[in-house]
Amino acid sequence: MAVNGTDVVLRCSGALYARAHNALMVADLHFEKGSAYASRGQLLPPYDTRETLTRLEREVAAVQPDLLIFLGDSFHDGRAEERLAGDDAQRLAALARGRTLVWVVGNHDADGPRTLPGEIIDEMTLGTLVLRHEPRDGAQPGEAAGHLHPAAKVAGRGGNVRRRCFVTDGSRVVLPAFGAYAGGLNVRDKAFAGLFATQPMAAALGAAKVHPIGWKSLVGD
Repeated sequence: MAVNGTDVVLRCSGALYARAHNALMVADLHFEKGSAYASRGQLLPPYDTRETLTRLEREVAAVQPDLLIFLGDSFHDGRAEERLAGDDAQRLAALARGRTLVWVVGNHDADGPRTLPGEIIDEMTLGTLVLRHEPRDGAQPGEAAGHLHPAAKVAGRGGNVRRRCFVTDGSRVVLPAFGAYAGGLNVRDKAFAGLFATQPMAAALGAAKVHPIGWKSLVGD
């Protein structure tokens, strides 16, 4: 499909791939969310960073991008980088070998990483795309952003199905959260109202493909 004239692939991992630029984009990895919860007494299995990294490495191996772009909230909080296990930090650093790594900052990681390789920016232009963390209100042609963690819900005879999803009208796109512990916000939520000039569609993540879903087939939580 195309977003503002740029051909992109909506991958079932939740990554966005722009062939013309050989660029792979992911949003909202929220590394070390589990350890952040543990520090407040909410004990979760501390494997979210490792699982997210494994999925990311799989995507990088599949498309071999020249440019790897994190669209903000890569870390769950300002001290998450300090809590990274040594081998996880090494795996992250290895992703920069042979390619350009870009950290777009978000509301959870406004300063970006301090010890890991890569460029730290607020936003960037990639052809006809404008890459940033938080979607802006009103018409924003070419915007590719994260932040909202979109999820699609469909009601059927066998019950409801809810999946992380992309949401796009062909002019702009909001990426799903890539992090293992990142939640999802229903695309029918008012936070999405006003972002799209025309009725958007959701592209729900499946095990082997992305499933396009018309707006009228979506239900709220």
